Amino acid sequence: MIRVKHVAYTVLPVTQIERARAFYERVLGLKPGKQFSSKAGEWIEYDLGPTTLGITSMIDENWQPTKHGAAVALEVEDFAAAIAWLKQSAVKFQTEPWEGAACRMATVFDPDGNCVAIHQLKAGGA
Repeated sequence: MIRVKHVAYTVLPVTQIERARAFYERVLGLKPGKQFSSKAGEWIEYDLGPTTLGITSMIDENWQPTKHGAAVALEVEDFAAAIAWLKQSAVKFQTEPWEGAACRMATVFDPDGNCVAIHQLKAGGA
């Protein structure tokens, strides 16, 4: 049996690394960490507490950006402020902000159409 401890990292394929960096760094405010380039493309990591979000242009016909696949959920401190900033930044929403019993969430698209959830766990939420 495998015992998973936590998510090690999430990586999203992107078609234009500079455009993607502008979104993740300028719009979402993430700070780049490890980075490397090869003939296959570029890889950039953003350390987010116990996990890492990566973006990469190392894509091929088997791995493409998509709004239909996996998504990453980013926990934010101030949900209302985050949503206001995203709207001011003209980011396209897949799912408008909604509130459940345990959290508040909205889903936006990055410039390549990858889904990024903006999430805030409520006090006492699980």
